[in-house]
Amino acid sequence: MADTGDSSKRPTKAPRRVVRGGDDAPKPAWSGTGALLFIGMLMLLLWAWRSSPTSHGSQVAYTFLKNQAKDHNVEWAKYRGDYVVGLFKKAPKGPNGAELSQKFNVGLPPEDQGSLRAFLEDNGAEVSSEPTNDVSNYITGLVVVTAITMLILWFMIRRQSDPFSSGMAGSFIRSPARRFRPTDHQTTFDDVAAMEHAKRELQEIVEFLKTPAKFQRLGAQIPKGVLLMGPPGTGKTLLVRAVAGEAGVPFFSINGSEFIQMFVGVGASRVRDLFRTAKENSPCLIFIDEIDAVGRIRGAGFGGGHDEREQTLNQILSEMDGFQQTEAVIVVASTNRPDVLDPALMRPGRFDRHVTVDRPTRSGREGILKVHVRNVPLDDHVDLKKIANSTIGFSGAELKNLVNEAALHAARENRNSVTSDDFEAARDKVLMGPQREEILSAHEREMTAYHEAGHALLAWVLPDVDPLHKVTIIPRGRALGVTQLLPNEDRYNVGERRLHSQLAFMLGGRAAEKMIFNEYSAGAEDDLKRATGIARRMVSRWGMSDVIGPVALGSSEESPFLGKEYKEQRDFSDETARTIDSEVQRFLVQADHRAMQMLNEHRAKLDALTQSLLKEESLDYPQIVAVLGEPAPRSDAVPQPTVEP
Repeated sequence: MADTGDSSKRPTKAPRRVVRGGDDAPKPAWSGTGALLFIGMLMLLLWAWRSSPTSHGSQVAYTFLKNQAKDHNVEWAKYRGDYVVGLFKKAPKGPNGAELSQKFNVGLPPEDQGSLRAFLEDNGAEVSSEPTNDVSNYITGLVVVTAITMLILWFMIRRQSDPFSSGMAGSFIRSPARRFRPTDHQTTFDDVAAMEHAKRELQEIVEFLKTPAKFQRLGAQIPKGVLLMGPPGTGKTLLVRAVAGEAGVPFFSINGSEFIQMFVGVGASRVRDLFRTAKENSPCLIFIDEIDAVGRIRGAGFGGGHDEREQTLNQILSEMDGFQQTEAVIVVASTNRPDVLDPALMRPGRFDRHVTVDRPTRSGREGILKVHVRNVPLDDHVDLKKIANSTIGFSGAELKNLVNEAALHAARENRNSVTSDDFEAARDKVLMGPQREEILSAHEREMTAYHEAGHALLAWVLPDVDPLHKVTIIPRGRALGVTQLLPNEDRYNVGERRLHSQLAFMLGGRAAEKMIFNEYSAGAEDDLKRATGIARRMVSRWGMSDVIGPVALGSSEESPFLGKEYKEQRDFSDETARTIDSEVQRFLVQADHRAMQMLNEHRAKLDALTQSLLKEESLDYPQIVAVLGEPAPRSDAVPQPTVEP
């Protein structure tokens, strides 16, 4: 039920007009030759239909025509093989009373033997004939023309659906990389807030793309490859677009998975085509997004590897090694899994530079917010610095989503500008999830209130826990209640004392339930899971147990899909594993006792906070202060809690 405020969102990408392959301008949907063929087939189909005698007016019966001739209503008639076409003097009515066309056609029965011709001539009709083939020839021609037309249409649609094809086997040869012209990408470093270290690293790449001779005359070799590493949503792709926009050079973009096809060798062919096109357009930039899709360690997998992926990777390695020093072609790749990449890909001479793109700092978040609110009308009381302080741990994509959610909330409230309340509601939605409309029973509601009050009270009195921001018993996301903490600083390391306090905070809700209702509920499942994970890392990885000592004893986490480990293995004995489990249990039991002890000491505050929650359902910081008084000062000088061996 406690929420630490972690969240992650994928960044959305704006659509751009692109050019496939190495062309300099977008191709129209239908080429000129294809359009002419299509028009020609339509005209041929229309001619075949018009040439058929069955398309001449209304089709009438043989006896009906003789009756009309007997009434002297036939103007003329013309023989076309086994059919007779002609013109009535006056449009007659059919057997069902419906008026027919003045033109007519009729099929001749085998027993006619020319008797109809003599009958028409005797009744004043002008009769003639024209040399023609049997009507089956018309039908056959019609079928052939239709088949040819459908074949051409299918071929053209196939070409259109495969945008990088160049013939019947083009899709297996050409690279699917999208080429952005300099006029297509206007992103510059001014559009990239924060990430100053990464921008400094890439600025040299920009200078080389603009003036490669400046470096080459001194014998300097520019890096052939730059690998951007970082969590999702931190702006790796945006940085690459900014590099291409600053340098004003062609920019070829492709995803690593687009190289892989069903047939072995296709990916390698596409790599060759991509690099050949890039060399023809140098200086230029090649961007391979999510390179881990194709660049994973070779020889991985249960069967010894994936032949197509490995051949594609081999071709990438060969092309990057084969660059001439005078070729101003730079490969930039991005991944959030650098640990799975092949060592040959990471070595100098391929990806020489490794740039880490991490989550932004406090000032970086403020700069990112300023970029994303350019087109958002803000209220005069909105303080972006305060919002940046309250969004510790947010990535650039998450900050963009926060601004968008705030704008949507303001629109739903029919406001003319986005206010601080809108940002607060947006942050609650991002961190805690949307509100649910479940109706809890009185007992469930009271138990939830005591659970969240237990979390909140311990966060209030423990100096090493992040400051409390809000507590609510309104169901949000998958939780029945949420206690939201708001870190007051960026933290890159954590000490043992803070971790023990964090464990006590996580178990505070469970301890409050036991103290008040003398039973535990299933609502503490997530608290127990996260607390156990922290305690196990403290014991087995961070050396914070005096019994285990300064030893890293983590179980193997190698993925079986990398071909390293098929089953979980460990590098310690069963006896050590039992000791680890015992230490983890001791840490958690100690934290539970500490939580129970502190709740007993502040029982009156626990009851008061619970009653306020039952009444208001949601309490923010000023309301909590009114109930509990001022919180314990945040200090690192608090003595470490005693943990009995």
